[in-house]
Amino acid sequence: MKLTEIQPQITTIIKNNSKTRDEKLLAICELLNSSVSYYNWVGFYFANHETQTLHLGPYVGSPTDHTVIPFGKGICGQVAVSNSNFVVPDVSAQDNYIACSFTVKSEIVIPLFVNGQNIGQIDIDSHIIDPFTAEDERFLEFVNQEVAKLY
Repeated sequence: MKLTEIQPQITTIIKNNSKTRDEKLLAICELLNSSVSYYNWVGFYFANHETQTLHLGPYVGSPTDHTVIPFGKGICGQVAVSNSNFVVPDVSAQDNYIACSFTVKSEIVIPLFVNGQNIGQIDIDSHIIDPFTAEDERFLEFVNQEVAKLY
């Protein structure tokens, strides 16, 4: 399935007034995980700027011990500081990487902005080396623009 074909489904999930925000976020994770073959773990982390930590929100995939991540630590923590997309083609080549599972080969993290502030991010792991393209980045930026409407 092309990523652009998923966009209307994302918008429909966001507009569904019968679901809570977390239910909508989980539905997005489920949709992405089931629709994109190389999206093997999909989740959201949200920032606590007072404690300089990220907190795991809704996700789909293998359980993780990384429910709280300090700003600057790992890929997610680096995005919390840089406010920039981070695509990691091969996690084994990253010095500041927090290993979730030996099956994870690559990762993409896209910050989530609300009113110009980075409030969190979408994090996707893949069991394939270097699957993420500029199209994935643009698509996930769209997802986060839609998610931002919930805040």
